[in-house]
Parts: sequence; C-alpha cells; structure tokens
Amino acid sequence: MRLNAKQIAAYTGGQFLIDPIDPSALMGGITWDSREVRPGWLYVALPGERVDGHDFVEAALRAGALGALVMQSPGQAACLLAREMGAAIIEVANTASAITDLARAWRGHLRGRIIGLTGSVGKTTTKNLVRDVCAAYGSVVATRANQNNELGVPRTLLAADPETAVVVVEMGMRGAGQIAELCDFVRPDWGLVTNVGESHIELLGSRENIARAKAELFAALPAGTGRAFLNLDDAFVDLLMDAGDLRERPLALTGFAGHPDEATCELLGRDGTVCEEVVWAEDVTLDAEGRPRFTLCARDHADHDELALFAPVERCACTLALTGRHNVDNACAAAAVGFALGLDLETIAAALGASVPEPGRQEVIAARGGFTIVNDAYNASPDSMRASLSTFAATEVAGRRIAVLGDMGELGNFAEPCHRGVGAHAARLPLDRLICVGALAEFIAQGAAEAGMPAQRISRAATVADVLEELDTLLEPGDAVLVKASHFMGLTRVVEGLVH
Repeated sequence: MRLNAKQIAAYTGGQFLIDPIDPSALMGGITWDSREVRPGWLYVALPGERVDGHDFVEAALRAGALGALVMQSPGQAACLLAREMGAAIIEVANTASAITDLARAWRGHLRGRIIGLTGSVGKTTTKNLVRDVCAAYGSVVATRANQNNELGVPRTLLAADPETAVVVVEMGMRGAGQIAELCDFVRPDWGLVTNVGESHIELLGSRENIARAKAELFAALPAGTGRAFLNLDDAFVDLLMDAGDLRERPLALTGFAGHPDEATCELLGRDGTVCEEVVWAEDVTLDAEGRPRFTLCARDHADHDELALFAPVERCACTLALTGRHNVDNACAAAAVGFALGLDLETIAAALGASVPEPGRQEVIAARGGFTIVNDAYNASPDSMRASLSTFAATEVAGRRIAVLGDMGELGNFAEPCHRGVGAHAARLPLDRLICVGALAEFIAQGAAEAGMPAQRISRAATVADVLEELDTLLEPGDAVLVKASHFMGLTRVVEGLVH
C-alpha cells in the first residue's frame, strides 16, 4: 500500500479530525495492532470484545504511524500528539469496513496477477507452496499465516505494491456467500480450490453445499482472462465446475492430481472438459521421516498438435520437506500454478522442496527427553485428522507412537459420527497409545474401541494438565507423540509442556 491521507479519507468516506501536516505523504503499511506499527504506517482502531483499539491510538502515533482511522475521537492527548507529529486522524463510520474499502480501491493499483485460493483442507500449506513456487517467477505477496478472513484478506492486498508480480490470497469461509463477498473486492484473476471436505458442515449441512460455496471463487473469475485450477482427484470436481460456471464461460482450465489415474487421460477433465495443462505425481514413496518423494509430471495441451493423440509429458524428480502423502496433492496444486506461469519443472520442484511447514502444522520437534513431537495442533477437521494420523503411522519410530487427539469444531450434528470415524481410522493404524482430550474426543475413543483397538491402549483426558501428567510417566527416549485438535482446544500447550 502506498496511499496518502487524502486518498485514504476519500476511499473510506472519512472526515479529518486532525489534518496531516503533509497531505501528500504516503503511508506504506496498515495494522490494527499498535505493537506492529512501523514508521509511516496507518493504524486502524478496531473495537474488540476485550480491548478497544481507540485506546491505543496514542501508542501507535508514538511508534511512528502517519495516520489513524477511528470511529470516534481518541481523546485529547492523542489528538494533541497527532498535531505535534503532523499525523492525520480520520473518522469513519466503521473501521473494519474501512479496511475493505481501502483494499477495494488499492486493488485497482495492482498490476500483477491475483490468485485466490480456498478449500476445505490444506489451504494454508498449499498457499505457502504456491507462494514459494511463485517466488521463482517474480516478486510475490501472500496471506500471512492463516489470516484468511474479513480482515486478513484485505490486508493481503494492501501488503502488495503495484509492481508485485503475484499476490496469493487465501480465502476462508464458514457459510455460503462469504467467498463471493471476498472476491467482490479481491477480483481474482486465477482461482484454485484444493478440495471439498467436511469443514464447516455445521452451517452448510452437506459436502455438496460446501462445494457450491467453494465454487464462488470460480464464479468470480473474469471471462476471457481467468484461469481455474481443478483438483481432478476430488469427488466434487464436476459440481465445482457446474457451480462455478466453468463449462460455458471462456476460461483457461488447469488440472492437478496427486494420483496419476485421474490426470493422464489426454488432459481431459471429467465429462470431456479439456484442460490446457495437467500436473500430476507418479511413483510416490515416503522416506523414513514421512517425507514424499515422487516424479512430478506435466503435460501442456495448449500448443500441441491436435492431430496427435498425446502431448509430450515432462517429468522431474521432486522431494518435499513437508511430511505426509496428502502433501503430494498440495504440491501438485502449487506446481500447476507454476506451470501455468511458464516455469520449468526443475525450477518448480526445487521451490517445492525448499518449502517448510509453519509452526503448528506437522512441525517435527526433537525434545530434550529423547522423544519426538509432531506438532499439528493448529487446526483439525476429519479429513486433516485422518491424513495426519496416516502420516504419523507411516513415519519410522524407534519407540512407540502416541497420538494425542482433541475435539474438532464446526461439525454441528455431524460431530459424533465424524469423531467416531476418526477413532475407527486410528484403530486401523499402528498406534501404541491413543489419548483423547475433550468432550467430543470421547467419541474418538469410542470409535477406536468399537473398531477393535484394545481398551488398554485408549485413555481419556479432561485437561492439558491431565495429558502432560500421563505423558510424563509414559514417554521414553525414541517415542513419538502426535498432537492434533482444533485450535480452540489449546493443545499447543501440550507441545509447550513437552518441550519446556
């Protein structure tokens, strides 16, 4: 973002409470956390449940903010300081809406390609892989961590410069219409849906409705210049195409798949829809630490002789630093973006191999006690829980495998069967101990027992302290512990307790 106070006031419909000493001075960043303010940034005062951002306007100005967006006067001291420092204070009707207004206006200044990305599972990991692949193409800005909501999405746009080559925008949602609302100001050029799972089924009621909600990203792509990236392995790809209006509109289509049987059919999507390119994986194996090795394959149909039966296939060896078979799917999605940008497979494979996981997402930690922790406690859904368990089970461990699983949220009436299903999946894996934390996780324990896991290998815990107490007496050098649950369960405290 590079906007001056007059532009900010105009774009947000704001009024100056304090005029800036230099109306043409550009503000180069935005935050609503006064602790993040850098000299020359814009501070936005957001009201919260526990704190009110208006109480921190003075602190933001002292940190070097050139301006502040407020909904009311921040007080005499802050106003006097703003006059002293020559900073602007701009009053708007709603500061949260003003952030979106700024992003909507700033979007018109961006000349690079905007890529929207959503899906039920793997959004953040895939976003990071896409970011790292795009960095080999040119300058890139991507959503920070998982800031994919009504505040994080506009902030991603505002973090880009007009010269930024690619902006990767992760989009989250909980209900129908929310992706469309984000796309209204993001105006993505390209769109990628990782998959359709069971996340948010509480509000949407079925995976079909989840697919329709995700397809809002495809529906927002511009005819003629837009490109949709389709997961050819996903059972809902046909519904995504129909709901996203991909069959009739003039859009480029790129397919990706982690399994070759879906991707090697003359570059055809289902029902005869031709993809310009397809990227897939062959010969997938996992090393002793669960990291995938595979052959990355791609075929470009766009410039191929239509009289020939097959376009030539490009192949390249690829090894991921990420763990788990499911990350091959995520890597193929990112590779498809790189291939559509014109990057060669060797460059793409190198970028994929250099990408590392974020904290809390299958982060492998060597503890001082001689055991290993797999920290996957940032979030969880039935699909990601099963994938994480399978990855954990495929990893070579000198001692025992112990899984600490907590509640999964946003499942509504489906919570009990979804948790039971995870328990049944766990029972089929070589786990030495299953520790279930929380009220809903009781159904994981029940599902595991019903599927045949011996009762002595299943335990229940009500609190983090209970888990740590059990692990303190249980863990030995060479053991490995997987910790996974939805974020609200706070099981990162288990990881912290084991590390410290």
